[in-house]
Amino acid sequence: MIARETFHDQIAANKWRSVLLLVVLTLLLVVFGAVVGFAWLGSVEGVIIAIPGALALALILSVGTWFGGDAVVLAASRARPATEAEAMTLLDVVRELSIAAAIPMPRTYLIDDSAPNAFATGRDPAHASIAVTTGLLEKLDREALQGVIGHELAHVRNFDIRFSLLVGVLVGSIALLSDAFLRSLRYGAVGGGRRSSSRSSGGGLVVVIYLVAIVLAILAPIFARLVQLAVSRQREYLADATSVELTRNPAGLERALEVIATDPEPLEVANRATQHLYIVNPIKKLDERSGSLFSTHPPLLDRINRLRALTGQPPVDGAGVRRLAGHS
Repeated sequence: MIARETFHDQIAANKWRSVLLLVVLTLLLVVFGAVVGFAWLGSVEGVIIAIPGALALALILSVGTWFGGDAVVLAASRARPATEAEAMTLLDVVRELSIAAAIPMPRTYLIDDSAPNAFATGRDPAHASIAVTTGLLEKLDREALQGVIGHELAHVRNFDIRFSLLVGVLVGSIALLSDAFLRSLRYGAVGGGRRSSSRSSGGGLVVVIYLVAIVLAILAPIFARLVQLAVSRQREYLADATSVELTRNPAGLERALEVIATDPEPLEVANRATQHLYIVNPIKKLDERSGSLFSTHPPLLDRINRLRALTGQPPVDGAGVRRLAGHS
């Protein structure tokens, strides 16, 4: 007998995994900052200075994105406000699901592109926007459209844009700190207090920390990026489950995901800076090797099988697997 999972189970599990990954990133930034601070100054004082400095860097990076990030994304996507005359069904669906989600109705935009897709942006429910392509409205019926809008409103209600901003800032801070440390090696600006420290408290420890700092400077940005991608995938799973909570209909979202992912037309306005926002990755079809660690989205087949599990259906098999494999 097929085990039936509830959307509440999926929501709880994905929230827990997302928070855990965020904690890992924060600890990585703090530890990396402490090691680099010690390597820079050759003393414990460097640690005391570096940890607040690393956190301050993250705060500074977040300010501009916090207040202007959504406007930049909408402009880059060439989105325009949706009107009742051309998108009445879309606006009706957004209204009814906003009520179900208990959030203000977000500003709704259209992107003139025949490829079906959609995204949400905005730092909180009071400052949220969703954008859908004209191709999405043409190629989905109302039931499937509800699944997509439920997914995007789930991102808004779950504060996923804010969460992604925080994760992105941590990753960016780690990358900048790494770059600054590696550049300082070229100019001999590391270890100002190493000689005196070596004489007084054992230079062996200083050398070890210095080497650890170099290794972390190389590997930490890579690891941080992998964690960021893992967080992105978990939030997509969470939005899928929350969409089912809002619509009470896994079938609509399941059909929508398949239509969007298998549509052959490219989304012209998408780029690598915005691909993570869309409900289905608009940039590339992933092979099995890259689908796990280096994708912004979970494998489509896995997303659909999770939706099928909510109604006790068996996983996709046979021709369905061949049709959906490689998409994310």
